[in-house]
Amino acid sequence: MRNITKNHEPNSLTEHRKQVHADYDNYADMDALRKSLVDEQRGLCCYCMSRLRATNNHMKVEHWHCRSGYPNEQLDYRNLLGACLGNQGFRSADQHCDTMKGNRDLSVNPAHPACDIERMIRFLGDGRIEADNEQLDRDLNEILNLNWHRLVTNRKAVLDSFKQRLGRGKLDPAKELLKWDGTQAGFLQPFSQVVVYWLRKRLNLV
Repeated sequence: MRNITKNHEPNSLTEHRKQVHADYDNYADMDALRKSLVDEQRGLCCYCMSRLRATNNHMKVEHWHCRSGYPNEQLDYRNLLGACLGNQGFRSADQHCDTMKGNRDLSVNPAHPACDIERMIRFLGDGRIEADNEQLDRDLNEILNLNWHRLVTNRKAVLDSFKQRLGRGKLDPAKELLKWDGTQAGFLQPFSQVVVYWLRKRLNLV
């Protein structure tokens, strides 16, 4: 996960919320909502950081607080995130992100201004992620399944590839950090935070 800065919500969501009997199911402008979420998340899933595309077939609108347990937050833009499909339809052991989470609560919201998720999670050299906070560590493993083997493999592959290119002496670590951490405009590379974490350690920034 990486920190998410929420932007202004789509105007259509603002107007829809003013309507009598407005709820998430009768909100019509899902294309605008999906695009807004993907743009502010720089093209990455809010949890696993795989590539996110703003179409119904490639992403889910995640309610950090589930609709069934928190109906008053179903149209609260601060509660909405963009998530990958997380192997929806596959066996539970292979599911991850919102598909695995379902209606369960998480202890940390990566889009909450007071939460610095990037300071709470470590990316290990073998591709795994972990947290010192026991509840957050359980969230990562048991609720989001972010140490599912393919996600671990993907993160390790991204880091290994970057380290190989850096080792050839043609990359400046400080300049590369600006490319990977979201300082520059545009979509980020999938699983970019594993490189950001490694670079910050190399530059003694963590």
